[in-house]
Amino acid sequence: MEPTTVTTERLLLRPFEPADTEAVFHACQDPGIQRWTSIPSPYEREHAEGFTGRIVPDGWRYGTAYTFAVLTRDGGELVAALSSVTRGEGTAEAGYWVAEPHRGRGYATEAVRALAHWAFTTADVERLEWRAEVGNDASRAVAEKAGFVIEGIQRSGIANKGVRRDGWVGALLPSDIGLPTGRPYLPART
Repeated sequence: MEPTTVTTERLLLRPFEPADTEAVFHACQDPGIQRWTSIPSPYEREHAEGFTGRIVPDGWRYGTAYTFAVLTRDGGELVAALSSVTRGEGTAEAGYWVAEPHRGRGYATEAVRALAHWAFTTADVERLEWRAEVGNDASRAVAEKAGFVIEGIQRSGIANKGVRRDGWVGALLPSDIGLPTGRPYLPART
Protein backbone atom coordinates (compact mmCIF):
# COMPACT_ATOMS: atom_id res chain seq x y z
CA MET A 1 0.00 0.00 0.00
CA GLU A 2 1.17 3.51 -0.70
CA PRO A 3 2.04 5.44 2.46
CA THR A 4 -0.79 7.76 3.43
CA THR A 5 -1.60 10.62 5.77
CA VAL A 6 -4.60 10.82 8.10
CA THR A 7 -5.74 13.94 9.93
CA THR A 8 -7.93 14.52 12.95
CA GLU A 9 -9.05 17.69 14.66
CA ARG A 10 -5.73 18.03 16.52
CA LEU A 11 -3.38 15.50 14.94
CA LEU A 12 -1.56 14.54 11.78
CA LEU A 13 -0.78 10.85 11.27
CA ARG A 14 1.86 10.13 8.62
CA PRO A 15 4.46 7.42 8.09
CA PHE A 16 7.68 7.90 10.02
CA GLU A 17 10.58 9.30 8.02
CA PRO A 18 14.34 9.26 8.65
CA ALA A 19 14.03 12.90 9.78
CA ASP A 20 12.01 11.60 12.78
CA THR A 21 14.91 9.51 14.09
CA GLU A 22 16.00 11.95 16.79
CA ALA A 23 12.47 12.44 18.11
CA VAL A 24 11.90 8.66 18.20
CA PHE A 25 15.22 8.09 19.96
CA HIS A 26 14.42 10.76 22.54
CA ALA A 27 10.85 9.52 23.19
CA CYS A 28 11.97 5.91 23.54
CA GLN A 29 14.35 6.75 26.38
CA ASP A 30 11.24 6.84 28.57
CA PRO A 31 11.29 3.90 31.02
CA GLY A 32 7.53 3.44 30.63
CA ILE A 33 7.77 2.97 26.87
CA GLN A 34 10.65 0.53 27.31
CA ARG A 35 8.77 -1.36 30.04
CA TRP A 36 5.41 -1.80 28.34
CA THR A 37 6.35 -2.15 24.67
CA SER A 38 8.53 -4.56 22.75
CA ILE A 39 11.14 -1.95 21.77
CA PRO A 40 14.72 -2.84 22.72
CA SER A 41 15.96 -1.82 26.14
CA PRO A 42 18.25 -0.01 26.35
CA TYR A 43 17.07 1.86 23.28
CA GLU A 44 20.05 2.97 21.20
CA ARG A 45 20.26 5.46 18.33
CA GLU A 46 20.72 2.62 15.81
CA HIS A 47 17.35 1.21 16.92
CA ALA A 48 15.66 4.51 16.05
CA GLU A 49 17.55 4.67 12.75
CA GLY A 50 16.46 1.14 11.82
CA PHE A 51 12.88 1.90 12.81
CA THR A 52 12.48 5.08 10.77
CA GLY A 53 14.76 4.08 7.89
CA ARG A 54 13.95 0.40 7.37
CA ILE A 55 11.21 -1.12 9.56
CA VAL A 56 8.52 1.47 8.85
CA PRO A 57 9.12 1.75 5.07
CA ASP A 58 9.31 -2.06 4.73
CA GLY A 59 6.02 -2.47 6.60
CA TRP A 60 4.27 -0.14 4.16
CA ARG A 61 6.02 -1.68 1.14
CA TYR A 62 5.10 -5.27 2.02
CA GLY A 63 1.72 -4.59 3.65
CA THR A 64 2.75 -6.12 6.96
CA ALA A 65 2.59 -3.04 9.21
CA TYR A 66 1.28 0.46 8.68
CA THR A 67 3.09 2.63 11.18
CA PHE A 68 2.30 6.30 11.70
CA ALA A 69 4.09 9.13 13.41
CA VAL A 70 1.41 10.99 15.35
CA LEU A 71 2.17 14.71 15.28
CA THR A 72 0.44 17.80 16.56
CA ARG A 73 -1.18 19.58 13.63
CA ASP A 74 -0.06 22.99 14.82
CA GLY A 75 3.63 22.45 15.49
CA GLY A 76 4.42 19.04 14.13
CA GLU A 77 5.84 17.78 17.42
CA LEU A 78 5.99 13.98 17.78
CA VAL A 79 3.18 12.90 20.09
CA ALA A 80 3.09 9.15 19.60
CA ALA A 81 3.74 6.13 17.44
CA LEU A 82 0.79 4.13 16.18
CA SER A 83 0.61 1.04 14.01
CA SER A 84 -1.74 -1.45 12.44
CA VAL A 85 0.08 -4.77 12.09
CA THR A 86 -1.43 -7.39 9.78
CA ARG A 87 -2.25 -10.59 11.70
CA GLY A 88 -4.29 -12.59 9.20
CA GLU A 89 -7.10 -12.33 6.71
CA GLY A 90 -9.04 -9.20 7.62
CA THR A 91 -7.36 -8.95 11.03
CA ALA A 92 -4.83 -6.43 12.27
CA GLU A 93 -3.46 -5.46 15.66
CA ALA A 94 -3.24 -1.86 16.85
CA GLY A 95 -0.22 -0.84 18.89
CA TYR A 96 0.91 2.49 20.22
CA TRP A 97 3.11 4.44 22.58
CA VAL A 98 2.79 8.08 23.62
CA ALA A 99 5.69 10.42 24.32
CA GLU A 100 5.69 11.38 27.99
CA PRO A 101 4.99 15.13 27.58
CA HIS A 102 1.81 14.38 25.61
CA ARG A 103 0.12 11.88 27.90
CA GLY A 104 -3.23 12.60 29.50
CA ARG A 105 -4.52 14.89 26.74
CA GLY A 106 -6.63 12.38 24.81
CA TYR A 107 -4.23 12.32 21.86
CA ALA A 108 -3.82 8.54 21.93
CA THR A 109 -7.56 7.90 21.92
CA GLU A 110 -8.04 10.38 19.06
CA ALA A 111 -5.24 8.76 17.06
CA VAL A 112 -6.45 5.19 17.68
CA ARG A 113 -9.96 6.12 16.57
CA ALA A 114 -8.52 7.63 13.37
CA LEU A 115 -6.38 4.54 12.79
CA ALA A 116 -9.42 2.29 13.24
CA HIS A 117 -11.50 4.28 10.78
CA TRP A 118 -8.63 4.23 8.27
CA ALA A 119 -8.01 0.49 8.74
CA PHE A 120 -11.68 -0.38 8.27
CA THR A 121 -12.23 1.86 5.25
CA THR A 122 -8.87 1.62 3.48
CA ALA A 123 -6.81 -1.38 4.62
CA ASP A 124 -9.45 -4.17 4.35
CA VAL A 125 -9.44 -4.75 8.12
CA GLU A 126 -12.59 -6.36 9.55
CA ARG A 127 -11.31 -6.93 13.09
CA LEU A 128 -8.83 -4.64 14.82
CA GLU A 129 -7.27 -6.27 17.85
CA TRP A 130 -5.44 -4.73 20.79
CA ARG A 131 -3.17 -6.48 23.26
CA ALA A 132 -1.32 -5.23 26.30
CA GLU A 133 0.37 -6.83 29.24
CA VAL A 134 -1.92 -7.07 32.25
CA GLY A 135 -1.07 -4.04 34.36
CA ASN A 136 -0.60 -1.59 31.49
CA ASP A 137 -3.62 0.36 32.67
CA ALA A 138 -2.89 3.43 30.49
CA SER A 139 -2.97 1.38 27.29
CA ARG A 140 -6.16 -0.35 28.37
CA ALA A 141 -7.82 2.98 29.15
CA VAL A 142 -6.99 4.26 25.66
CA ALA A 143 -8.30 1.08 24.03
CA GLU A 144 -11.56 1.22 25.96
CA LYS A 145 -12.07 4.94 25.27
CA ALA A 146 -11.47 4.23 21.57
CA GLY A 147 -14.28 1.63 21.67
CA PHE A 148 -12.42 -1.67 21.98
CA VAL A 149 -14.30 -4.43 23.77
CA ILE A 150 -12.04 -6.23 26.23
CA GLU A 151 -12.45 -9.92 25.51
CA GLY A 152 -10.34 -11.40 28.25
CA ILE A 153 -6.92 -12.38 29.46
CA GLN A 154 -4.58 -14.64 27.51
CA ARG A 155 -2.37 -16.61 29.84
CA SER A 156 1.24 -16.26 28.74
CA GLY A 157 -0.15 -14.22 25.84
CA ILE A 158 2.65 -11.69 25.54
CA ALA A 159 6.35 -12.34 25.10
CA ASN A 160 8.47 -9.28 25.85
CA LYS A 161 12.21 -9.10 26.40
CA GLY A 162 12.56 -12.80 27.09
CA VAL A 163 9.64 -13.11 29.53
CA ARG A 164 6.12 -14.42 28.91
CA ARG A 165 3.34 -12.59 30.72
CA ASP A 166 -0.43 -12.59 30.79
CA GLY A 167 -2.03 -10.18 28.35
CA TRP A 168 -5.33 -8.44 27.94
CA VAL A 169 -6.92 -8.76 24.52
CA GLY A 170 -9.68 -6.67 23.01
CA ALA A 171 -11.17 -6.03 19.62
CA LEU A 172 -12.93 -3.35 17.65
CA LEU A 173 -15.23 -4.17 14.75
CA PRO A 174 -16.41 -1.81 12.02
CA SER A 175 -19.96 -2.02 13.39
CA ASP A 176 -18.68 -0.77 16.77
CA ILE A 177 -17.99 2.60 15.13
CA GLY A 178 -20.94 2.63 12.74
CA LEU A 179 -19.19 1.28 9.64
CA PRO A 180 -20.26 -1.59 7.38
CA THR A 181 -18.12 -4.70 7.03
CA GLY A 182 -17.23 -6.61 3.90
CA ARG A 183 -18.45 -9.96 5.21
CA PRO A 184 -21.39 -10.84 7.42
CA TYR A 185 -20.68 -11.46 11.10
CA LEU A 186 -22.61 -14.12 12.99
CA PRO A 187 -22.01 -13.73 16.74
CA ALA A 188 -22.19 -16.84 18.90
CA ARG A 189 -25.38 -17.37 20.83
CA THR A 190 -24.89 -17.85 24.52
